[in-house]
Amino acid sequence: MTVPLTPGIPAPPPAPTQESIDFPLGWLLDNASPPIQYRATIEVARLALDDPARFDALPYTYEPALTIAVQQSPDGIWYGSMLAVPAPRAELFQGIGTITAVRRLIEYGWTRESPPLVQARRTLFRLLAEDEDPSYLFELAPKGKAEPDVTRHGRGVLREAAAAALAQAGYEADPRLRGAARRLVERVDGFLRSPLATKPFVRAGNQHVLAPGAFPPSIFFLTMLAHMPHFRSENYDVMERLYDYLVQPLPRATPATVVGKKVLPEPQLVLGDPLPHRNAADADLPAALYWLELVARLGLLRRNEGWSKLFDRLLDDRDHQGVWRMPKRGLVTRSANPFVWPSFPLEPRSTPDALSADVTFRLGLIARLAGRPVELV
Repeated sequence: MTVPLTPGIPAPPPAPTQESIDFPLGWLLDNASPPIQYRATIEVARLALDDPARFDALPYTYEPALTIAVQQSPDGIWYGSMLAVPAPRAELFQGIGTITAVRRLIEYGWTRESPPLVQARRTLFRLLAEDEDPSYLFELAPKGKAEPDVTRHGRGVLREAAAAALAQAGYEADPRLRGAARRLVERVDGFLRSPLATKPFVRAGNQHVLAPGAFPPSIFFLTMLAHMPHFRSENYDVMERLYDYLVQPLPRATPATVVGKKVLPEPQLVLGDPLPHRNAADADLPAALYWLELVARLGLLRRNEGWSKLFDRLLDDRDHQGVWRMPKRGLVTRSANPFVWPSFPLEPRSTPDALSADVTFRLGLIARLAGRPVELV
């Protein structure tokens, strides 16, 4: 019996001209945590199992995932927030936000029908609504009375983040998500077609901020599209313009927007290629893996020579078994990027083998998503 693929993961046909990669499934089954064992078998190796129901239960035995699940409030919310990540020293995920928790549980192999995700989805779908109800700002709500501009901005950020989580959970066919995705695509495409795409900044006082009306893609928007393959195929021309935008050099100015009387940072916005060279990859390995997986899901990895070479360079760091090992060159393996937190690391330990398991699995997944033939070793 063939085990169904995890929702939201497209399966592009292998490219005959691409070199196959060795994937050490046996080593991962012996050394990795249950979520990586499960996802390596189902998503990368894609094995047919004799007892799939029993194997499907494996992620639900994982203590860190259960720890996150039991911290959910009866209303489906974690810690009254949406995007918060636990502090670096938090041992039990204290302070985790709802969208962050949902995406982390999905990365652990939990499905959208698991009780915590069922409990959370009502709020996530509510966040897709095009209204300006300040009661749905959560941690983005300002102290005191919220101004209309602040409410509008905060709701927009959470709307995109909720769309990303729902797409990753496998709700691509839901008309509520498709409607939200269509509206977001229209706004981003309007930006890509405008002169603002090449000159998005204006001066405000002594700093540069995004021009009024600028609507560049966010990391949440890209994540949403990455998990909606059918929707992407319906918007092929937009994807072409998006690719041209993503490969342009990053501007020196960091994204910020004037909202009401304040200048708010916009770290979620993507203004160009965040991975232009090997130094950028070495400076934040988890963020590099996140970006490579993201563009692989979007069908863009094979089109870009620079990203492909960086991926091949990471593959070259594997040993004779196909296991990634820490190279002699300096690599930063802990990321301060909050958008990377849901996916890396999945291993609870801080050991060389744990890091190897995380990176080896992620490289195999990227290869599979990019259409590279995978040979089990």
